[in-house]
This record gives sequence, structure tokens and C-alpha cells, in this order.
Amino acid sequence: MNTSIRSIVLDFTMNESQDTVAEVVVSLLERESARDIALWPILMGSGLLSAALPQRYGGDGLGLLEVSAMLTELATDAVQVPALSTLGFGVLPLVRAASDTLAEKVFPAVAKGAVLTAAFNEPGAPFSMKPETTAVTVGNTVQISGHKVGVPFADLARWILVPTDSGLAVVDAEVPGIGRVESPSSTRVPEFSLYLDNVSIPAEQLLPGGVPELNRLALAVIGSVADGLLKGVLTLTAEQVRTRYQLGLPPAQFQAVSQQIADIYITSRVLHSITLSANWALAQDDDSAEHRERVDTNLDVLAYWVASALPAAMQKCYRINSDIGTEIAYPLHRYYSQAEDIARMLGGTSFRLDCLGARCPSAQLQYQ
Repeated sequence: MNTSIRSIVLDFTMNESQDTVAEVVVSLLERESARDIALWPILMGSGLLSAALPQRYGGDGLGLLEVSAMLTELATDAVQVPALSTLGFGVLPLVRAASDTLAEKVFPAVAKGAVLTAAFNEPGAPFSMKPETTAVTVGNTVQISGHKVGVPFADLARWILVPTDSGLAVVDAEVPGIGRVESPSSTRVPEFSLYLDNVSIPAEQLLPGGVPELNRLALAVIGSVADGLLKGVLTLTAEQVRTRYQLGLPPAQFQAVSQQIADIYITSRVLHSITLSANWALAQDDDSAEHRERVDTNLDVLAYWVASALPAAMQKCYRINSDIGTEIAYPLHRYYSQAEDIARMLGGTSFRLDCLGARCPSAQLQYQ
């Protein structure tokens, strides 16, 4: 009996456009010293903020994989700018879902440096697929009411993407009815609780099917940022233990230290592989239910790995770096604080484990 075996090889090698975007970011960071909001206008001037915009709005028409490559390289240097919220949470979902009228409002402004953000989380409900925030249609307008928490850069944003019970609302941040209360973050990046009280938007700015796709894209790009953060902190820590001397020897020669570095390296490689797989799957042009199920499973695995493994790896790096890790002039705190904030944004390890477990057949039977 002849048996035919077909093997499928998935090639996650970066394509030419991804390589180009990554090289532009690396070159820019080599020239510029700023790693905070002062870098934002420089990113705008470089054309990177326009990379994901459609060509008719002055962009390059690049997609998820190129944006992810950009965010990974920025995170490798622990840059703290609203690139994740603007491109990952804002531009990518709107490219897929926005009407021409909405696109003409938003995309040209992004090319000029406008900040976008998204309000995923409600109290006790991270990344909810059934938000309690309401959207009520009144004639040609929609009234938005609800409470969102942990919204990054809500004070700088020109538009805020707000998941509601009727779809994804694109809210002009300057309209009346939005209350902001600043909340603490590990990075000290501005973060707010939002109170929306009958905030009025044009009806075309409510995108009925936009919430699931927003959540998928957000998880994918958060994974890309986590990948870059772990890559960067591993490089930083490895160089430190190779060149700094204790008891007459570099710490890298102590077995306990070398084993911990090896553990972090393994974590980094696993996270990198999961991130590439999840991003690649989401970027495919396949609307079948089977493919969507695979994508959602991959993203749940990625979110769990980021929430659980990334903060633990950062804690190991702090211990390995010893006293120098606590110095404000040493950049380790930028990596650690960003890792803590994105793990919290995802809802934490237990929540992400519950999301992943709900996909197992035995768990589904139990929930029924």
C-alpha cells in the first residue's frame, strides 16, 4: 500500500518589507538618544507612523507583520512612545473596518503625529467580548455611555477606540461627556479611567463587527512588544554579567548565573516563536471559521505566555543584575515596568489561563 505524506512547512522568515521597517527603526535609534515621548515627532518625520496607512492617505500600505516588526524593534530598546496604541490598537483595526468617511478623518492626522488609543478593559473585565459600555443609536448619531479602565495615553489621544455592546465606537477624544481620572502605571506613562456619559458620535463611527478584530490585533501586537522587551533585556543582562566582575570573575562564569541566563534565553526563544506564529496566522487572508478558531487559540496561548513568563523572566534579570539593576541611570527598569504594565493590561496570569482553559474540550463540558 502506497502512503502519501504531505508535509507543510511554515516559513516565518521576515520578508523584505519587514526587514526594511526593522532596519529603519534600528538606524533611527542609533542616531537618537530619546526613548520617551520626545522621540514621537522624530518617528513621525521618519515616515514610520505612515507605514501602515493606505497609500491613498500617504502611507505605504503595510500590514500587521510590518507593524509588529517595528514595535518589536522599538521594544528592544524599551522605547516608551504611543506607537503600540496608535498603530497596533488604532490604525490596524481601522484599516480593516473603517468607512472611507472615517478613514479620511483619522488617517491623515495619524501621518502628522496624531495619537490613537483603545479602551479595552472595563472594571473586572479585561478584553471583554461582551462590553457593558452601551451604544444607543439616536437618529444619525450614537450615544456612548460606560466606564473603561487602564486606557493608555488617553490625555494625548485624538481618537479613542471604545468597544461597546453594539460594536466598536471611534470616539473623538475632544467631544463633551468624557471624564478622565489618571491611574498609576509602572512606566509612569499616562493612563486613565474613562467615564463616558452620553458621548455623541456620528453613526458611521460605530463599527458593528469591530470588537473581535480589535482584540485579536491587540493581542498580536502586545506579543510583539513582549518579544522585543525580552530580547532587549536578555542582551542587556548577558552583557552585564560578561563584563562586570565579582570576586575576581565575571558573573557569567558562575554556574548558577549561567543557568539562569540559559533559562531566560529559552523563555525568549519560545515567546519569539509563539509571537511569530500568532502574528503570521492572523495576517493570513482566510475568513473560515476553522482558521479563526486556530487564530484565537494561538492568541490565547500567546497572551498567557506573555502574562506569565515575561514578568518572571524580568524578575530573574533583576536578580542577576544585582545592585546595578536598581540604578535609575541603568535602563533595566524601563524593560521591567513595561512588562508589568502589559501583563496587567492582559488581565494577569490567572485570567489568561482561564481564557486558554475554556478552549479545552473538558473545560467546555464543565462550563456547560
